[in-house]
Amino acid sequence: MNDTSTSYRLLPGAPGSPVILHVPHSSRAIPAHVRDGIVLDDPALELELDHITDAHTAEIAAAAASSAGLAPWRFVNGYSRLVIDPERFPDEREEMLSVGMGAVYTQTTHLERLRPDSFDGQPLIEHYFHPYAEAMTAAVEDRLEAVGRAVIIDVHSYPTERLPYELHGDGPRPPICLGTDDFHTPAELLARAEKAFAEFGGTGINSPFSGTYVPLKYYGKDPRVSALMIEIRRDVYMEEPGGPAGHGLATLAADLAQLVNAVSRP
Repeated sequence: MNDTSTSYRLLPGAPGSPVILHVPHSSRAIPAHVRDGIVLDDPALELELDHITDAHTAEIAAAAASSAGLAPWRFVNGYSRLVIDPERFPDEREEMLSVGMGAVYTQTTHLERLRPDSFDGQPLIEHYFHPYAEAMTAAVEDRLEAVGRAVIIDVHSYPTERLPYELHGDGPRPPICLGTDDFHTPAELLARAEKAFAEFGGTGINSPFSGTYVPLKYYGKDPRVSALMIEIRRDVYMEEPGGPAGHGLATLAADLAQLVNAVSRP
């Protein structure tokens, strides 16, 4: 394995921006050696990628960054979450292990077998998960050193209809779901996000997905790091399950830029 450096990209923003747009699930790319460990045939894998990929979220983040008054930094995963999911715990703390979707997935969105029963995911953890986490930690540390705070905005999407793997999918599925953390999501950040995305008919909080990403070095420890997850229901901007984007993408990018502008101010 020699492709670690291509598994993520830190795209610089303005030196004075505290904002990092984190885009962990937008890619469909899978290295050949990882594909060899997946038991799905090519059509089945493409369908699974349709369901599991947060399609076009990297484009939404890029368009928002280009129109923001103070360009945010962007940390983008270059590989599919079927390689590793950087937002899972790589140990027994991860509740998604119950459906085979910890840091390394062993089941599909429809709870079918993704990898052989004998599969050892530890090499993927060592080669992809830990370097990704270290790089994201360094990106946050850089913002803290530069401007004294960091604001992580996690950019995701989710399907209109509940998929079988969802553990908490029986609640509301609003056009925009805002995932929060009791320690890292201040009320002002949440209020600004609700205002920015109000035109989509209202936002929901922590349903069907909850929480937000903060590197473990800072999680629950450093209030200078604030964070919010933006989950966009896919029918708002694209053809499901894995089709092209529509006109909603530009509107979402403008609203995300509005949020970036609001939280970039001291």
